Amino acid sequence: MKNGIIAINKPEGISSARAVARVKKALGVKKIGHTGTLDPFATGLLLCTINKATRISQFFLDGHKRYLARVCLGRETDTYDLTGQSVFTASDSVMEALTKQDIEKVVQSFKGVQEQVPPIFSALKHKGQPLYKLARQGIKITKPPRQIEIFSIKISQLKLPCCDLEIFCSSGTYIRSIAFDIGRELGCGAHLSQLCRTRSSEFKLENAIELSELESLDKDAAMQKIIPMSDCLKFMPKIAVNRSITQKVKFGQKLLVNELESSLSEPGQSVRLVDGNSELLAIVQLNKNRQEYNYSCVFAV
Repeated sequence: MKNGIIAINKPEGISSARAVARVKKALGVKKIGHTGTLDPFATGLLLCTINKATRISQFFLDGHKRYLARVCLGRETDTYDLTGQSVFTASDSVMEALTKQDIEKVVQSFKGVQEQVPPIFSALKHKGQPLYKLARQGIKITKPPRQIEIFSIKISQLKLPCCDLEIFCSSGTYIRSIAFDIGRELGCGAHLSQLCRTRSSEFKLENAIELSELESLDKDAAMQKIIPMSDCLKFMPKIAVNRSITQKVKFGQKLLVNELESSLSEPGQSVRLVDGNSELLAIVQLNKNRQEYNYSCVFAV
């Protein structure tokens, strides 16, 4: 049984859940998940976690993201994207008054730490129900704003009414909300018309496989596209352990700092433990007492 992550280039027109189901069928695995939803109209990087790797999703939740986004100025929708109903359309005079300088100034104003209100049509839940399902029933729930950060945002092409953006942001950022807010700031309204995720944590779109290509492979060849768990967590410090420590990990026994060859000294820092074959055994964290490690996830059996 192979464990790890497979990076898929999700095509337009299907949900993330449907894409994951197709990956599951192509690989013939029992357990699969993903580390971040893309809307059906969106394309790009979708990280599918295979078998035991479903347990490492938590370590990617705070990963930074990169997107290519097309914002259509002049029309606002209830969903903030092209799938929604129009709720406002700017007049010709308003659109004609827009200048490149005004648009660039507003776009750049979104750079930095800020509070963002999630869209009413989103997968966030209220009393167990996704907001988008409630919104379709006419029940509009506004979630409190939450802190996000836009590390960089720039216009790659401006050909009105379209404005193409390159966005580097923190996890949890809604690009639809950015499009909506840009429209409000400019006074013309706007919605997101295209979206492509090009990076998630350390994964890049150029290294992803097309979903249709994966499905064309036999199962053995498809399984070779899975990136081993330890390689997926290269951003995390690593400690290679001997056979004796491997046995301790398998039985969940206490791991003392002086038993491991490590110079790590930050309590709470997640660390990979790997065996002689570089297989991921566990993820541990240094205890506050700095004398032993606490188990976070154990994969050794």
